[in-house]
Amino acid sequence: MGRAPVIALSHGGGPLPLLGDPDHAHLVESLRSKVPKLLKLGTSEAPRAIVVVTAHWSAARPTISNAKNHKLLFDYYGFPDAAYKFKYDAPGEPSVARDVAQALEGVGLKSEMDQERGMFTTRSLTVEMADSAVGWDHGVFVPMILINPSASIPIIQVSVLENESPADHFAMGQALCELRDSNVAIIASGFATFHNIRFFFNGATRSPAFRAKNDEWTKHVNAAVDEPDPKTRLNKFESWRSWPGSYEMHPRGGSEHFLPLIVAAGAGGEGSAEKYKDESAGLDMFSYYWN
Repeated sequence: MGRAPVIALSHGGGPLPLLGDPDHAHLVESLRSKVPKLLKLGTSEAPRAIVVVTAHWSAARPTISNAKNHKLLFDYYGFPDAAYKFKYDAPGEPSVARDVAQALEGVGLKSEMDQERGMFTTRSLTVEMADSAVGWDHGVFVPMILINPSASIPIIQVSVLENESPADHFAMGQALCELRDSNVAIIASGFATFHNIRFFFNGATRSPAFRAKNDEWTKHVNAAVDEPDPKTRLNKFESWRSWPGSYEMHPRGGSEHFLPLIVAAGAGGEGSAEKYKDESAGLDMFSYYWN
């Protein structure tokens, strides 16, 4: 059995992929068909657990879900009632959570377990969980409902860091890389190509000028993930804020949807990433993976 994969996927806008939004049709199809094949679901080589690094959980230290069961956190607002009734009953796996913590400690990153916190912080709200177990946010349950609707594989949710440091996030990925050898897959759940709510809702993304700017930005993202040597790859990601269009694609203070890709780039190890794209909001939204 080979290494489990690393997949940096685009998880879409809030619950829209689960609500039949036509602008997410291509993305939904990829989550339902491409990603399960990459994970080898339904075969003897399917991962024994999946670590999901989510853009919607930022913390001072890498923070890990370590309960046996988790509620869902509907960390969005203004959607139809159906958006607040989803269920995803995959188990947690405390033993893998401990493996994640140990691996992070090995690269000098002290982590926390969510049962030690009982507090969940996103960019828009802070929620205190009554049972002191952090809920899975929509960066976890929205794509996983589409990827593995049977909820048969344990999930461990991991936060990104508030400091937004490329080096620290790359180091997180390098730590998680060792879990791949024990058949634990890594999913980095974000929106690396573009995540700027203002431009999304005012229709700017559909203009030829904006698409040209996004294409130029994407060339730099692709050049970084295409780099086979991890050290050179890290060097490129450390300067990502200097890439053309970076602040239009991810506004100042809003890099959380790009950071999971940097974690994935660290977890990818030697070799270039492969990629696929889905059209959404008039743009080509890229997802990346290392097998």
